[in-house]
Amino acid sequence: MADTVDTRPVLAAEGITASIDDQPLVAPTDITVSAGECVALTGPNGSGKTTLLRLLTGRLAPSAGSVLLDDEPVDERSDVVRSALGALIGVPALYPDLTVGDHLQLVHATWSLSGEVDTDLARFGIEGLRDRFVHELSSGQQQLFSLALVFARPSRVILLDEPEQRLDADRKDLLAAAIEGVLAEGRSVVMACHDHDLVARLAHRRVSL
Repeated sequence: MADTVDTRPVLAAEGITASIDDQPLVAPTDITVSAGECVALTGPNGSGKTTLLRLLTGRLAPSAGSVLLDDEPVDERSDVVRSALGALIGVPALYPDLTVGDHLQLVHATWSLSGEVDTDLARFGIEGLRDRFVHELSSGQQQLFSLALVFARPSRVILLDEPEQRLDADRKDLLAAAIEGVLAEGRSVVMACHDHDLVARLAHRRVSL
C-alpha cells in the first residue's frame, strides 16, 4: 500500500515472547503499529502468530519483553485498553438465545453507539441474517458475523487472527473493503493472514514469524 500513515506508534512491543515449561511459543519479536497502518503477521502454522496477537491484546502475559499502548503497559483489565483494542482471536462469546441483530444491538448499547445495526450488517453483506440465531449460520456466515461484531465497536487498533478463513473471493473483498475503511479513519489493523492477495492489498508492513 502506498498510503502515508502517522509513524508515531500507537501499539509497540519489544522483545516479547511466550513459553511454557521453557518451550517457546513465539520467538522474541519487536513490532510497532502506527495510526492508520495495517501490519500483517505472516508465517507457517505453528510459528506463533496467534500467540503474538494474544500478547499484543494483553490476553496473555509475555514471558519476556513488554507491550505498550501509548507508552503505557497493556493490561486487558484496563478500561483504556479494552476501549482501544478490538480483537477477533478464535470464536467470540455468543449467546444462543440472541439473534444476529440482538448481538449487534448489545454492542451498540455497551459502547453507547449512535450508528445503525443495519450499517454493521451491510459492511459484510449479511443484512439478511439479522433475525437468524447463531446456530442457524453457516461457518462462512458466522465468520462474517464475528467480523461485524468486532468492526462495529469503537477501537483504535483491530487485531484479527486469519480473518479470511472460510470466506470466498467475494467475501474476502468485503473484508478488504472493511479494513480499508477503518484505515482511512486513522484506525490500525494487525492481522495474521495466509492470503497473499489480501496481504499485498492491505499491509503497509509485514512481520514474518
